Amino acid sequence: MAEVRRRKSVVVDVGGVKVGGEHPVVLQSMTNTDTADVETTARQVAALAAAGSELVRVTVNNDEAAAAVPRIAERLAEMGAAVPIIGDFHYNGHLLLTRHEGCARALAKYRINPGNVGGKRHDEHFRAIIGVAVANAKPVRIGVNWGSLDQALLTGMMDANAALPEPRDARDVTMDAMVESALRSARLAEECGLPHDRIVVSAKVSGVQDLVEVYRKLAARCDYPLHLGLTEAGLGSKGVVASTAGIAILLQEGIGDTIRVSLTPPPGGDRTEEVLVAQQILQSLGLRSFAPQVTACPGCGRTTSTFFQEMADDIQRYLREQMPVWRGRYRGVEEMRVAVMGCVVNGPGESKHADIGISLPGTFEEPTAPVYVDGRLLSTLRGDDIVPRFLAILNDYVESHYAPR
Repeated sequence: MAEVRRRKSVVVDVGGVKVGGEHPVVLQSMTNTDTADVETTARQVAALAAAGSELVRVTVNNDEAAAAVPRIAERLAEMGAAVPIIGDFHYNGHLLLTRHEGCARALAKYRINPGNVGGKRHDEHFRAIIGVAVANAKPVRIGVNWGSLDQALLTGMMDANAALPEPRDARDVTMDAMVESALRSARLAEECGLPHDRIVVSAKVSGVQDLVEVYRKLAARCDYPLHLGLTEAGLGSKGVVASTAGIAILLQEGIGDTIRVSLTPPPGGDRTEEVLVAQQILQSLGLRSFAPQVTACPGCGRTTSTFFQEMADDIQRYLREQMPVWRGRYRGVEEMRVAVMGCVVNGPGESKHADIGISLPGTFEEPTAPVYVDGRLLSTLRGDDIVPRFLAILNDYVESHYAPR
């Protein structure tokens, strides 16, 4: 694992999951179901948890959703999916949490946005939410979002800036307003009785450079655990790349205690993709390990056959399918490195550097596939059954190299 010096923060317990301090960076995600639909929401929460999400957030936007939360928790228990649920509140959280005591108890954490707490009665409504959190011993994430920033605070800071002999750029003032909103709200929460170690802070923006800047400012001014993520990261490769770029920079600087990759799925798309991307960010940085990594070459004129691509895909899928079983049986198997290479140029070398690797024949090369284990040639495979034979070698490697739990 890489030695990244983590920023010092307090530790917040979220339903048994420790966030902050020297604990591993926690993965979280959010459902996109109608929370009032208990069965559909519970199934998506369970799917996200099975994919590796350690915290799952649900929208709590009306009485029906709030009433459904305890039943969702019960359904998850029946399904054997023990994952803490976070409630996402906007505008009416003070009402829903006080009306629905079962919801307040069932949630592991409340997420509130200071800009959406409630107009002229902002402080009163904010105190009501914090009062419920204190009464139920629940942590709170204060999530500032530049799309819904406290307008009174922002206007005041913009007016003060405009009066300066040399006004600063409006973007810079907005970044400062986000930080100030988060820290003011955190101080008010503590004044209302919420312990210091029950507060998590986030400042969500949609631009990579803005994300990096606002979190550097936050990290320098507080020791609350910080939740990282771009808001509205986007579709497909844009969302993946933008999220990775911003989150990776901050994590490499030791900033960030929990992350979410907020991808927009295609219609009917798999919500768990955002969990897999978040895992890959952490594993690529060497901060955590979740599943064996497959190194595969991109292909070139030497690899006109698609066989090595198909084999790499088959092996990656096999590893994912096996991990729930292997993780329960063997220690450290998630750190295994596998190479599936397509020709003689880099194939043998990459295979030797992996724990186990295979170098497939490129175009016009001899139709043999040498297999390397721990840097040494183990055997050479030929014929149409290379994939199952290699998987058998892979299984033998796991059984012989990783200690049983």
